[in-house]
Amino acid sequence: MTPKSWWNRTILGAGITSAFGDLCYEMGNVVLPGLLSALGIPAALLGVMEGVADGLASFTKLVAGYIGDRFGHRKTLVVAGYALNTIGQGFMAIATGFWLIALGRILAWFGRGIRGPLRDEIMTAAVPPEQRGRAFGFHRAADTFGAILGPAIGTGLVAWLGSSLATVSPTMPFRSVLVISMIPGALAVLSFAVLVHDPGGGGKPKLRFWGAMRSMPSSFRHYLVAVGIYGSGDFAPTLLILAATQTLSPSYGVTMAGALAGSLYVLRNTVQTLVSYPVGWLSDRLGARRVLVGGYVLGTLSCVLLAIIFALGYWNILPLAAVFILSGICAAVQETVEPVVTAALVPAEIRATCYGVLGAVNGVGDLISSFFVGLIWTLVAPQWAFLAAGGTLLMGTALLAALKNHGADSA
Repeated sequence: MTPKSWWNRTILGAGITSAFGDLCYEMGNVVLPGLLSALGIPAALLGVMEGVADGLASFTKLVAGYIGDRFGHRKTLVVAGYALNTIGQGFMAIATGFWLIALGRILAWFGRGIRGPLRDEIMTAAVPPEQRGRAFGFHRAADTFGAILGPAIGTGLVAWLGSSLATVSPTMPFRSVLVISMIPGALAVLSFAVLVHDPGGGGKPKLRFWGAMRSMPSSFRHYLVAVGIYGSGDFAPTLLILAATQTLSPSYGVTMAGALAGSLYVLRNTVQTLVSYPVGWLSDRLGARRVLVGGYVLGTLSCVLLAIIFALGYWNILPLAAVFILSGICAAVQETVEPVVTAALVPAEIRATCYGVLGAVNGVGDLISSFFVGLIWTLVAPQWAFLAAGGTLLMGTALLAALKNHGADSA
């Protein structure tokens, strides 16, 4: 039976779950560097850990989508994914060295990889095709709202607990925040288990992995090429924060510049939260691919503007704010509309698998882009790094705009 409206208990439950899940995860993110410093663990090991965890999450998305299509039990696997995130925070809270922290981090990313494509498929099946944009827009807004609250609450708790607990041990304020973060993590598990209904998910026992790969429509393959090339220039937000810190340091000093850069990142996430639902609504009205092309254009402009700022040495917060706002709108479009375009291009029988492939392509793109932007930044100059990223984004945008319409514009 086709659902009558996107606004239903499943979409509400998925949104609440993601808000709690990101609140849990981002509280951990904001205190993890402090815990590592207190334990004397070098930054190089943090980079290795994050790279391994990110790569594992990308691979897990690919496999999880196929498992959901073949064996069903999608809701159970999503609940397990959120539970692993919470358990990972607990391992980090009790860690006395690098290896237990790494285990907790990898468990959390493994859980993120499991739940992503399966949750997206459950949501897709729970709404009418012509209202998918609004459903994903609401979900992304709720998710990003948790990403805003998480760092704010985590930072506030460290400041509040620091004066009393630091006398016991330098690690105690950070451990305490990690333990507290398990509360919203547990609420995420509970809300998905109670509120979300999976309208399908019976499984297709005869489905084979390579058979599913071969049966992906050519239009979706072309779409993945465009997304992959665009993603290869779409570097991590941490590099954007570093860029803002460096450009503002001559005028404000390193400490104040870092604080202002953090504030700009909060601005970016706030913009992403506010525009996610309108972006989804717009994609339902104008066509998902057209809106996605527009979002990609804004992302390209943000890179070019950042390159100009570095090239001219214009140390002012206003053009940087424009960069972060454009980046926030682009992120809202990407995360809201990419799944909607995917759903319009692929058959329902392998949709979770295709969501997993999309997640894996995005994950690989993230690794490539951040590595090469950082490399060019270090060996040449930051303006050339961002100009190269902008050129790559433009190539991906052009390929997406040239994609023949096989339903993507009517999603």
